[in-house]
Amino acid sequence: MTARSWFLILLISFATVAAKADPSGGGGTAIYPVMSLWAQDYHARTGVKVNYQPIGSGGGIRQSLSRTIDFGNTDLPLPVGDLAKGKLIQFPVLFIAIVPVVNLPGIAPGALVLDGPTLADIYRGRIRRWDAAPIARLNPTLRLPAMPIIVVHRSDASGTTAHFTAYLAAVSQAWTQEVGAGPAVAWPTGSAGKGNAGVVATLQQTKGAIGYVEYAYAQQNRLTTTALINREGARVEPTAASFQAATRAADFRRNNNPIPANPPGRESWPLTAATYMLLHADGHAGLNRQIVGFLRYALTDGRRQAESLHYVPLPQPVVSEVEAEWAKVLKP
Repeated sequence: MTARSWFLILLISFATVAAKADPSGGGGTAIYPVMSLWAQDYHARTGVKVNYQPIGSGGGIRQSLSRTIDFGNTDLPLPVGDLAKGKLIQFPVLFIAIVPVVNLPGIAPGALVLDGPTLADIYRGRIRRWDAAPIARLNPTLRLPAMPIIVVHRSDASGTTAHFTAYLAAVSQAWTQEVGAGPAVAWPTGSAGKGNAGVVATLQQTKGAIGYVEYAYAQQNRLTTTALINREGARVEPTAASFQAATRAADFRRNNNPIPANPPGRESWPLTAATYMLLHADGHAGLNRQIVGFLRYALTDGRRQAESLHYVPLPQPVVSEVEAEWAKVLKP
C-alpha cells in the first residue's frame, strides 16, 4: 500500500471521528418542533450540530438501550430498574400538551367541546356520527355536521398515546376495562398514522376525522382543536395558560408521570405531561459534555423557543435539580 493510500485512510478516519463528535439523538415526535428550533439556534451559536430523529418514544427507548443513539427522548419515563439495566440517566426537559383535533367543515377552533367519557366513546367506536346525541348535548348551540366520525390514532409505540389513553382510562371505566392504557393499545376502531406528523397528515386528508397530537403540531398545521371539560367540570381550551395551570399539580417523585391524568384545577388542561431525555451514564465524557451543553442551553436560553410553540418550560428549581444530577452522575 502506498504512502498516499495510508494518508487517505487517515483522512477518512479523522473525518469519521469528527462527524461522530456531533451528537445524534432520537425519540418522541411531540418534542420535535422545538428540538428543530433548538438545534438550529445552538448550531448557529456554537457550531455544534445536534441531529435528532422523530422516531417515537418507543424508538427513543429502544435505540437508547441498544446504544445506537447518543441520547434519547421519551414522553413516558422509564422505570428505575430499566434505567439501571441500561446504564441510563433520565431527566425532564419540558412539559407538553396533547390536544384533540378535528377535520369538520364549518367548525372553528375551540368551538366544539367534548368531555372525557364522550371522547372515550368516540375512540371505542360507540359514538359514530358527529350529530349523535351525546355530542349534541355538549354543543346545543353548534350546528353539527351529519357525517360519520373517522377515528385517527398512532400506529407506533408512543408516549403521546400512553398519556392520551391514560386520560381516557381515568375518565371512562368502560375504556379501562375494554382497552386500557399504554404506548400501544389494541384500538377498537380507526385509521393509524405514524408519529404526530402521520396523524396530522391522515387527519388533513380525511373529512370527519378526529385525532390527537402535541399542541405544537396543531398550531403549526392550523388544525381545528376542541375544547374539553376538565376534572372540575369547567370548559377549557388549549392555551398556554391552561397548560401552565396543569403543571402546578406536577410532582416529579411520581414514577410514571409527574402530572396525573386529568389533573386538578379549574383552569387545568386535562392532557398535559412531561417529556424526558435519556443519556448514557457511562458514555464518552467528551460527547456527554456536548449533549449536556446543548440541553443546558435548551433549559435556559431555549425557553423562549419552547414558549413560542406553547410548550411549558420546567420551573427553575427543577432545572437546578437536573443540573445537579448531571454534575453528580455525568461529571460534565
